[in-house]
Amino acid sequence: MLIILKVCVLFLQVDLKDYMFSGLKDVTVGRLPGKVAGQQFLIQDCENCNIYIFDHSATVTIDDCTNCVIFLGPVKGSVFFRNCRDCKCALACQQFRVRDCRKLEVFLCCATQPIIESSTNIKFSCFQWYYPELAFQFKDAGLSIFNNTWSSIHDFTPVSGEHNWSLLPEDAVVQDHVPLPTTEELKAVRVSTEASRSIVPVSRGQRQKSSDESCLVVLFAGDYTIANARKLIDEMVAKGFFLVQTKEVSMKAEDAQRVFHEKAPDFLPLLNKGPVIALEFNGDGAVEGCQLIVNETFKGTKIFVSESKETAPGDVDSFYNFADIQMGI
Repeated sequence: MLIILKVCVLFLQVDLKDYMFSGLKDVTVGRLPGKVAGQQFLIQDCENCNIYIFDHSATVTIDDCTNCVIFLGPVKGSVFFRNCRDCKCALACQQFRVRDCRKLEVFLCCATQPIIESSTNIKFSCFQWYYPELAFQFKDAGLSIFNNTWSSIHDFTPVSGEHNWSLLPEDAVVQDHVPLPTTEELKAVRVSTEASRSIVPVSRGQRQKSSDESCLVVLFAGDYTIANARKLIDEMVAKGFFLVQTKEVSMKAEDAQRVFHEKAPDFLPLLNKGPVIALEFNGDGAVEGCQLIVNETFKGTKIFVSESKETAPGDVDSFYNFADIQMGI
């Protein structure tokens, strides 16, 4: 009974107006870190607005908005756009869905396959954003920065001979589409849109690969796994290679056998420590480049790296086929 009373009191203390923007026009509004704190949020009937939610939330619904800029911090569940047009967005979520919309530009981090329905001219790119609280908000929302299927779009209502969605140019500058806030209150959030500082690694996704050579790297759970993954990405990108895709997923012994083959026994003791992080790099010389960096920078740390240019495609296919099945993508 006491627990029920506490829940009721908490519910009564929540003012729903604090968790929605409705009927706004020609304004810049937002919520600072800590002000949403995992609640649901609603944005509706807004026009010519810049809206920034610098916090994590449970779900976000955006209805009937026109010509708006929208930034959403990590969303534990779904983000659902309905009847919107001419909007530019940057957001991270578990599920992303668009219905009855046209002319949206979305810089996206999504753990599952993004879905569009009865919509046209929807353009996607990889999420690219930083502010100091963002990494903790990803954890609070239960999202991994390495699980991002931003370019694997499923169109429920395809039209023969037409494309309802496309990818933004690879050189698209996020700040040109989703500008930083200009109000003094929101400028206090120390935002950066530089690719090198992005909390989510900037990947090429399903864009055409620049080379027929890829390399798979798998890092195993430990105190510095995320830091090591980021360092490896930075060094490979600095050498001119491209990050294609990333994944964080738990593996069992039988999974390791399928992916690592004869090397599996070397890694089996590490699987119980937590999820692995996989990275696919692309570019001429990617395998040798990766091996050199791993041997020089991560000496003494067990990391799987493709053995050769010839075996790497099989490594990539084996791992990501397993990971997609595991995550139900």
